[in-house]
Formats: sequence, C-alpha cells, structure tokens
Amino acid sequence: MAQQEFNLKKAIPIIVVVAAIIFLVIFWNRMTITIEAGHAGVMFKTFSGGIDTTQTYGEGFHFMAPWNKMVVYETRQQEMAEEMNVLSSNGLEIKADVSVWYKPQYSKLGLLHARIGTNYLGRVVIPALRSSARSVIGRYTPEQIYSTKRDAIQVEIYDETRKILKNKYVDLNRVLIRSIILPPTIKSAIETKLKQEQESLEYKFKIEKASKEAERQRIDAMGKAKANEILNASLTDKILREKGISATLKLAESPNTKIVIIGNSKDGLPIILGDSK
Repeated sequence: MAQQEFNLKKAIPIIVVVAAIIFLVIFWNRMTITIEAGHAGVMFKTFSGGIDTTQTYGEGFHFMAPWNKMVVYETRQQEMAEEMNVLSSNGLEIKADVSVWYKPQYSKLGLLHARIGTNYLGRVVIPALRSSARSVIGRYTPEQIYSTKRDAIQVEIYDETRKILKNKYVDLNRVLIRSIILPPTIKSAIETKLKQEQESLEYKFKIEKASKEAERQRIDAMGKAKANEILNASLTDKILREKGISATLKLAESPNTKIVIIGNSKDGLPIILGDSK
C-alpha cells in the first residue's frame, strides 16, 4: 500500500507535465500569433470585457489566452478605386473614375474594430467618397470638369471626404480623379471650343506682337528723324567747307591715289577727280 502511494506521488508531476504538453500541443495555435509587417492586431477578450480598445498590438510574436482572439488589420496605405455616374451642374450624366488612398488609425484600431468593424472600407470610406464626389462635381459644368477645374475638384472632394471620415478612425491621405468620361457629342463640342479659344489666343498674340513691332519702328523712325533734324541744323557752310578740306587732305596723303584738283568757283572747295589704281 505504501509502495502504491509512493508511486502515485512520483507519477503526479509526470502526469502534470504530460498534460501540460498535450494542452500546449492542442492549444498552441490559439495561444500564439505572429503579426506580419504592415499589420497590427486588436484583442478580443472573451471573459474580460470584449474588445481591448486601449491597446494596439504591433508586428511580431505574441502570446495570448487560448479563449481570446486576435483580429489583424493592415495598417499600410491602401488604395481603393471607384467608378461612379454623377451629374454636372446642368444635369448631364458624367462617368468619373476616382481613387482614394487611406489607412486605419493605428492608435485607435480597437475603437475602429468595436464601432465600425473590419469592413470599414465598405461601411464608411466608399460611402463618404461617393457622397463627396457627387456633391462636388454637381457644382461644375462639363467643360469645367473636363478641362479647367479638374485639380480644384480633386481637392474639394478630398476635403469633403475627410470631413465625413472625421471621428471614423480612418486617415485619408489623398483623393485622385483618374479619368472623366463625357458623352462623345459633349466631349467633341468642348474640344472644338477649346481649340477655337486657343487659336483666338494665338491670333491675339500675333496681333499684339505686330502692333508692338510697328510701335518700335515708329519710335525708331522718329528718333532718326529727330537726329537728322539736329544734324542738319548744325551743318553750316563753314562746317561743311572744313569737313570737305579735311577729306581732301586725307585723300591727298594716300600713296595709292592719283588725284586731279580743279578749283570750284562756287564755294572754293576743291573738286577731286581720279581713281585708286
């Protein structure tokens, strides 16, 4: 009897160890989790209050009680594209292809899971984008949407979508208009109008350039005329006679010039005949 009690005491630790090993083997996958890069986890505590909204579990290896559950979210920036039919300010139907860059707020991942859930994209992001896009595009004409106001529309859609997503635990990084598709007849009419406007601007530029050139030439001619007037006023007979004598002396000093001089009875200036051979 004493021998049996002794054997039982020795066996109990072994039984406990074996039971612990069996327990670990069975529940190991429920007790551990590895969160991959670019992801984070939210703990659901079955027996202690449900979702833990105070802590976000980061990348790496984690232990947890086997009756709890870890819900993993991607925390990197993600993109969602949406094609939608919207109405312009004059009621014309336009097809818009819009994409949004978004990600869940890391520090508030528990609140996101508790109040919105894993399908937060379909529950809040897409509806917010659709509502904003329809509201903003509805303020503009097809011509503005297609050409001049595209960047402004993009910024307005971003601002309005961000307002809607405020307090929804989602960060909105950017909204992009990837394409605007108009009915063919409207698109053709707009392109024709834009082409005509461009041609008109080019013609206006040429007219302005020609006008400026004509004005420059007029001013230049006026300057030359004024200079000639001043010059003519300053050229007296004495000055002309002096310049003529000076020119004659320079020609006479040239070793390669043969000169015949005949007196001029009118003003006394010499008349120079000859060649440079």
